Order: sequence, then C-alpha cells, then structure tokens
Amino acid sequence: MANSTSANALLHRALQHVEGWEQSWGSFDPHPSLGVDPGRLDAVFDEYLERLEGNYPFHHPRYAGQMLKPPHPIALAAYAAAQRINPNNHALDGGPPTSQMEKEVVADLAAMLGLPDTALGHLTGGGTVANLEALWVARELRPAQAVAVAENAHYTHGRMGDVLDTEVVPVSADARGRMDLHSLERTLEQDDIGTVVLTAGTTGLGAVDPIHDAIPLCRAHDARVHVDAAYGGFFRILTEDAAPEIEGFPAERFRAIEKADSVAIDPHKHGLQPYGCGCILFRDPAVGRFYRHDSPYTYFTSDDLHLGEISLECSRPGAAAGALWCTLKALPLAPDDGLGSILAACVRAARTWTDAVEATDALRVVAPPETDIVAYMPTTEEKTLSAVHEASQALFDAAMNDPDAPIFTSVYRLSADALTTLHPSLTADRDEAAVLRSVLMKPEHETYAPRLVGRLAETAQSLERSAP
Repeated sequence: MANSTSANALLHRALQHVEGWEQSWGSFDPHPSLGVDPGRLDAVFDEYLERLEGNYPFHHPRYAGQMLKPPHPIALAAYAAAQRINPNNHALDGGPPTSQMEKEVVADLAAMLGLPDTALGHLTGGGTVANLEALWVARELRPAQAVAVAENAHYTHGRMGDVLDTEVVPVSADARGRMDLHSLERTLEQDDIGTVVLTAGTTGLGAVDPIHDAIPLCRAHDARVHVDAAYGGFFRILTEDAAPEIEGFPAERFRAIEKADSVAIDPHKHGLQPYGCGCILFRDPAVGRFYRHDSPYTYFTSDDLHLGEISLECSRPGAAAGALWCTLKALPLAPDDGLGSILAACVRAARTWTDAVEATDALRVVAPPETDIVAYMPTTEEKTLSAVHEASQALFDAAMNDPDAPIFTSVYRLSADALTTLHPSLTADRDEAAVLRSVLMKPEHETYAPRLVGRLAETAQSLERSAP
C-alpha cells in the first residue's frame, strides 16, 4: 500500500509539473477534432479498466510465475512525465534532456558490468533487439563465421541467426542448464566459430554459464564473446566487496562479464523499469562504424553524437531513458544500498523458498538456485518421469485455479537426461518432464516464500490423497 500511495503522489506531482511547463509556452485552443464525447469516453474507459482486471496480480508476492512485475513507482511517475512530452531519443533535437540521460545511464550500466568507460552502447526496446544488434555486429566483424550458443540459452539467438542468415551452432549444457565447457571446446575445435554467446542468468532455471572459464577458452580459439545478461546482468552488483555473501551465488561468473566483447542487459527486468527497456553495450567503440548512416532531416541540430547514429532502431522512447535515469538516481547501483539491497533480497528469497521446500515431504528441489529462480517438483510414490510430469502439471493447475487464494507459479520442461542426472532415483520413461518453477524477483518474496511453499505442499498432499 505504501508503494501505491507513493506512486499516486509521484504521478500527481509529475503530471502537474509538466502541465505547468506546457502552459509556460503560452496558451492555445486545442483542435475540436481531438475532443471525445464524454459519454463515449466514460464507457470506453470503464470497459478498458474492467478488462485490465483480467491480468494476474503481478504486483503481489503470491505471483511467482513468469518474469513479470510492475515498475517501481519512481519509474512509473518519471516515465509518465516524459511520456506526456513524448520525446524521441533518435536524434538530439527529438529529446535533448532524455538523450543526455540515456548517455548517462548507459555509462552507469557499463560501469556496473565492469566495462571500460569508452564502451559504446544505447537503450533498446528490449533484450531481443539488444541481442540482435550484438549478433549483427558479430556478423559484420566475423563474416561467414558461425555463432556458438548453449542449448539452454534463450531462443532469441536462434531466431536472430535466421534473421541475420548466420549459422548458430548449439553447445551442450549440463543438467543445471549451464554451458558445458568440454562441449564448447569441441565446438571451437571442430567448427568455424566467430562469436560465442554466454548467458548470465537463463530464463529457465536462472543458471549462469561458467563465464570465467569460458572466456579464456574462447580467446585461445580466437573467438569473440557476447554475454546475454538480459535477465541476470544486474546481479553483478552483488559481486562487489560491500555486497552481502549469499550461499550458492556465482559471484566469480558474474564478475567475469567485464571481459566480454558485448553485453545485453534488460532494465525492464531487475532494473525496475516498464517494458520495453533493454540495453546493448560494446567494449570496442569502433564498432560504431557499422551503424554509420545519414538522415536528411534529423542529424543537423548538433555536432555531438546522435543516439540514432549508433542504433538499429530509429524512433525510441525518451521516456524509457528518463525513467531509468530517475530510478538509478533514487536507487543507486550500489551493492549495499539502493538496487543492490533489492537484488540481494530476491536472491535470498530463492534460498528461503528452497529451504521451505526441503522442509516438506510433499515437494523437493530440482537443483539449488544460483540466482532468484527455483525449480521444484512434487514428491511422487512412483519414481518415474511420467509421475513427476503429471503431478507437477496437476499441482500447477490446482494452485493457479484455487478459487479462494490462487498461487501463480509456472512449469518448465526438463530433459530426461537432466532430471535423471540430478535425481538418479527417477526412471526415464519419457523424453522430458514438467517441473514447477518460481521466479522470485520481488523482494517481498523473501518473507512471503514460506507461506506460499506451505500452501503448495498442502495442495500437493491433497492431490496425492485424492489420486486414484
């Protein structure tokens, strides 16, 4: 409730200020075509607001399903203020203040990731476009060479390979979803690989590739490295000396991001921003030459670099840069304050969830979490993947459709090899099986987790008793 009150107050302050700024330029009569009949407006808006109620409660800790949550109230108000003006960060004259803010936040993100202060980057519409730009630059630097990607990496890389007409070579992953170094070495030896994509926080299990060991291996085979840190990049804050120690957190792997040639990161995930706000960063600013182009009507107001000159996207919302700038000023990228405290709570929440699962007889953890995503499954009398699959799906359905107080989780398909490696007592009678997966990206999950796990365990036991 405190956040809601804060959002209302900040929104009112933001829009009131912008309205005053608008009036300072002189009054004018709005064109009558912009008017809407009051009765029609009320009806439309009533229907719109009612339809929004069909969303799941992303704001509530009871929602631990997908990577969804509302933006921070600061980001919401800052975005609304800039959105009313609607600056376009393509060219400096389209949004002078927000273009400068974008340059500042990109520098902040580069510093957080350990990249040099000469790194080149810009905001994007999200991680998909950020990764597209990274693979496009990779193709321009290493034409005709393939890109190697772990089989558990985000599917966007394969799709972007199709877009760019670039071969994407899959690399095996271990049972925890991390790139297998032996498989990577074989791929580097057998295939003509120009760039290797490493993942800092998979969207499936939150796993982190062995970046610290993979990068020297890539260098030894003259391969570039792109790190897809769209989901997990902000966790690098927790590698600094002042960060709290958290069991099982792969600090060394996150720290090694600083050695990458390019990094994609999504502020609209752990950066508390509205969709869509991604970012691409390049170690070598000379890659800007691949973006070089001219525009007959946009790049004339300044000799400074226009952001559109280093971006594949043209029109981009200045509001996204303004909201991120405002958020990072209020909640700095510090390991023991601001955003760092929030991220630490999310990582601890996954440990709290894991401990609560292990304290029950009805559930068990698939593998210890590395970030803030936990996979778990019901304990079944029959030790087969079919039993696990059916029990997981039944628990997911029952929890989500509880008429009194639903719990929102998600399901994730794991291969038979992965599940039987992690749990040798299981018999592989099918190629894959569903398990449950919870994304604990709200700091409130740290204290709310035991309550949710307790209810899930009760539901699982009830389903087991009622099974024929």
